[in-house]
Amino acid sequence: FSQTHGYVCKTDKVHNILCVKANSQSTLCLQSHYDIVCLEEGKIPQIIEQEGYLKAKDSTLGADNGMGCAMMMALMMEQKDCEFLFTSDEEIGLIGANDIEFKLQSTYMLNLDSEAQGEICIGCAGGIDIFATIKGKQTVPNSTNQDLYTLSIDNLDGGHSGVDIDKNIPNAIKLISKCVYESNAQLLDINGGERINSIPKSCTAIVACSTAPQSTHTNMKIEKIDTSCEHLSLLPKGVIEFIYSFSQGVRGYDKELGVVLNSINLAIIQTTIDGLKLSLSARSMDNEELHNLKIETLAFLKLCGFTTKTDGKYPAWKPVHNDFTAQVLDIYKRHIPEASLEAIHAGLECAIFKDKYPNMHITSIGPNIYFPHSCREEVEISSVIKVYAIVQDIVDSVRVH
Repeated sequence: FSQTHGYVCKTDKVHNILCVKANSQSTLCLQSHYDIVCLEEGKIPQIIEQEGYLKAKDSTLGADNGMGCAMMMALMMEQKDCEFLFTSDEEIGLIGANDIEFKLQSTYMLNLDSEAQGEICIGCAGGIDIFATIKGKQTVPNSTNQDLYTLSIDNLDGGHSGVDIDKNIPNAIKLISKCVYESNAQLLDINGGERINSIPKSCTAIVACSTAPQSTHTNMKIEKIDTSCEHLSLLPKGVIEFIYSFSQGVRGYDKELGVVLNSINLAIIQTTIDGLKLSLSARSMDNEELHNLKIETLAFLKLCGFTTKTDGKYPAWKPVHNDFTAQVLDIYKRHIPEASLEAIHAGLECAIFKDKYPNMHITSIGPNIYFPHSCREEVEISSVIKVYAIVQDIVDSVRVH
């Protein structure tokens, strides 16, 4: 595609892609990530146009951040002299941004990974992934002849663990643990969650109980297993004690910014041969608050018998108003007068690029994308057209500026 439209195409060791004109005089870098969240491995979105929206049949859509990539490719078709940076593996830890090798020449960067028309993002949350394991399955006699039950919950709404964390979306893992704990059941097996950055929409567990467990959600199924069991292979008690007591979701709200300050999402749970694994995602608009949230969560996990580690850390992007944000806001208001500068509680690569290119001025915009990281993901077509017109004006104005 780059060669067809007269651009030099470069790649680095982590599969970032940079497209630029030979002898470019670019002052503006356009940036989007080209990976998407797949809730089901290998499932290619079957795209549907419906009542002014693009959706996907029984899968995520990939508008996050495919729509940004599409806008950049359209600008390349218009022969714009910009640096076009397509980054890799954003959804699994911002790997492309963290390990980028390119020396960008632009003074300004316009990230196209925001998801609300009319909002110009100038700040975002930082985050860190927390992983915990616990070992020590115990085989005990079923001396009280407890029955076995399968608990399952599916087809919850799900959602993005950053931008949707304040929408009271139920967490399937939490609901199953509530049923187990409040039914005085013993846990043999539990598996749930889809991705580290998604609110879990499904979970299944096997328990032993003297009486039938009581449902904690209308989507929950409780089925008795028609078999007798002389011995029970039980997971450590610390598993349910932690999950049941764990405070899922928003941990703090910044009234000044009008955005969630701190949050943590219990994302994935997996039973292993000799124990269990947990994956959690913590976010904060403040790096010190993020550190505190991490330390507190690790301490709680260790108290319940887990071994812990962390990975995928990225810094918060502190909101800064500069000449570039002012210029973008002015251009945006010509199209949408109510446009405003905002900060969001999701992780953007902007925070990493600001750290790597400290003299670069960075702003993020995008069309209306609803329920990313879930099977409900959809993008408003009219919003794409409006935002692309704004992007075109920014490209022309900054290039002249």
